[in-house]
Amino acid sequence: MRRYSFIIIAVFLFSVPQANSKAASPGTPVLLESLFRRILNTNDDNERIRLNDSVQVIIDSYAASDSVFTHKFSGLRYLGQIVSSDSKVKIITWNLILRDSGNRYFCYIIRKGAHGEMNKVHKLTGENREEGPASDTTYPEKDWYGALYYSLQPFKKDKETHYLILGIDYGNSTTTRKIIDVMTFTPGGEIIFGNNCFRKDEKVSSRVVIEYFSEGVITLRMLSPKTVVFDHLASISGDQKNEAKLMGSDYYYDGYTFKKGFWRFTSNVDARNKK
Repeated sequence: MRRYSFIIIAVFLFSVPQANSKAASPGTPVLLESLFRRILNTNDDNERIRLNDSVQVIIDSYAASDSVFTHKFSGLRYLGQIVSSDSKVKIITWNLILRDSGNRYFCYIIRKGAHGEMNKVHKLTGENREEGPASDTTYPEKDWYGALYYSLQPFKKDKETHYLILGIDYGNSTTTRKIIDVMTFTPGGEIIFGNNCFRKDEKVSSRVVIEYFSEGVITLRMLSPKTVVFDHLASISGDQKNEAKLMGSDYYYDGYTFKKGFWRFTSNVDARNKK
């Protein structure tokens, strides 16, 4: 049965549309869901990597298609797909959990071509790290730290367009991280992660990393195009230790609001929807 399954997948992969063609055939979501499910159901890391290679072949072709911005896979639980509100950037992410070597992240950042030019596809890979991305460091795309992104908001600073991105990183068995970062395209078309535009009190940082107990639930979301909110963290053990494995929500909200070129920290935000 495994041999027949492999033949079916191989035939499908060779029939996946190439670049500058239709985004995906009707059977692509079913195949992707099957591949992700098989990755979860096997305990063999080598088999997980082989199956993930098949996922990458499909996404390679999909990301390069000329209709990637007008198409979105529906019903896929393990594939992140977001498009910026200016419709100029699309991000596709997923992760691969391995028993013996942690967590791997895969990311396709597609930038829409200008004036009839082809889209540019950036293919990034990263691995989870015991230490999260530094708050005072910028990273080129070749040194991407790895995360699953779920929100993408353009904003203007110094007459240039930047993108605020919200993501999650499953750091290890005890710690999870939510990340507020900035993505910028250089004049040469490369991607830089991080920008000194987050201000809290008198301190300026390149990104915000929220670390907390992995079994907890912390909300991080855009309240409006210029405001991001998240749960205020407090010790869940009752002591004053500021360790991520001891931190959880205390049902208050903090946030950052964009004003005069900076995302400025505000405590005790009213995070209710305006409606």
